[in-house]
Amino acid sequence: METSFSSYRDIKSWKNNQVNQNLLNTDMLNNFHDHIIENVARLAIKKIGEPPCHFAFFLTGSGGRFEQGIFSDQDHGIIYVEDTKEANIFFLHLGEEISFGLNEVGYPFCEGNVMSSNPLWCKSHQEWEKQLNHWMEEASWADIRNLQIFYDARALIGQNQLVEDLKSFIHEYSQEHPNLIKRVMENVQHFKNTIGPLGQLIVEEKGKYHGCIDLKYSAFIPFVNAIRILAVKEGILESPTEKRMLILLKEKQYASMLKDYYFAYKALLQIRVNRLISVSSYEDAHYLNVTQLSKVEKAELKHILRKAKQLHQYVIALIEKV
Repeated sequence: METSFSSYRDIKSWKNNQVNQNLLNTDMLNNFHDHIIENVARLAIKKIGEPPCHFAFFLTGSGGRFEQGIFSDQDHGIIYVEDTKEANIFFLHLGEEISFGLNEVGYPFCEGNVMSSNPLWCKSHQEWEKQLNHWMEEASWADIRNLQIFYDARALIGQNQLVEDLKSFIHEYSQEHPNLIKRVMENVQHFKNTIGPLGQLIVEEKGKYHGCIDLKYSAFIPFVNAIRILAVKEGILESPTEKRMLILLKEKQYASMLKDYYFAYKALLQIRVNRLISVSSYEDAHYLNVTQLSKVEKAELKHILRKAKQLHQYVIALIEKV
């Protein structure tokens, strides 16, 4: 892939020219996103100067989980080693430049401000530990949400060990304080049900997406949240949902139960891949018009939605026993 970019405009032009050649599967598309974002971050470093210490620039959200669709906003942060005023100023400046560059290239600013331009997501390793500890001890709805966002972090540039150390810190705390996992479960307990009591698909009744199913909140989110909780519980440091499931499948207690859910999740990813070329916006990518599906495709969709709900219920029951 192209790496000799001298401006954000160059990166955007190359991205727009190449994106349709990278829609074959989820891995190809996410490697493409990684390549673009990494080049933006490296160009930002060239503009700002040599970092004063070791660091990790990480992605989180769907980017951290290696699950981005064709359209994506920003979700990222920075961890750096030295807790000094010089490092604080440098990396926050770098975070601002990266956020600016990504917006220029076509990744809109995160509405929730989960970006390394925000001091909340740009800290020294020492300060990150303090912040994570605060989130776990206070355990408000917002704290738990932030904790889950961080647990999906994946280093794109720099030392991944910095990210993994902090994830291990979360896991170790959860082992000593089992109520943390229960608080996480409570935070994600509700999701959009799209299967009616008679087995019918429940679609959007009004607006632009009339007749559509919201795949993000009825299918992706239940899978992602349930598997993340198991990842925290078992100390799995990988971020992608699929990789987390593969690791869990090697464990005797999950092997037989998770197999069907794994294949349902893979089928869900394929549904999204099949639609990549036809979507025209970030929001469009989340909706599926069921009137355009064949009888077989509707049956497969119902199976996936049921599995998402069943997995969610299984994890709730499991955590309640902790």
